[in-house]
Amino acid sequence: MNRKIKLIWDFRGPDALEIAKHHDKHLQEYIKSEDLIPKISGHQPINENYSIAFMVVEEVNMIPVRDALLPHRAEVYSD
Repeated sequence: MNRKIKLIWDFRGPDALEIAKHHDKHLQEYIKSEDLIPKISGHQPINENYSIAFMVVEEVNMIPVRDALLPHRAEVYSD
């Protein structure tokens, strides 16, 4: 079974949540345009000045997506 990787973009500052929400919209567009599976993306506030945007990709697709979108970090994703 292929592992899933969560690619993460970090945003800091008073507008972090709004920026993360906006970035998530672009991630959703990218997932659709590249027909990626799974179709998982989102955003999450960590605190009032720190939020993340993320997308989940299969490990076999991680390198090309990473090189195209330049996430700040990644971790193994579990459902």
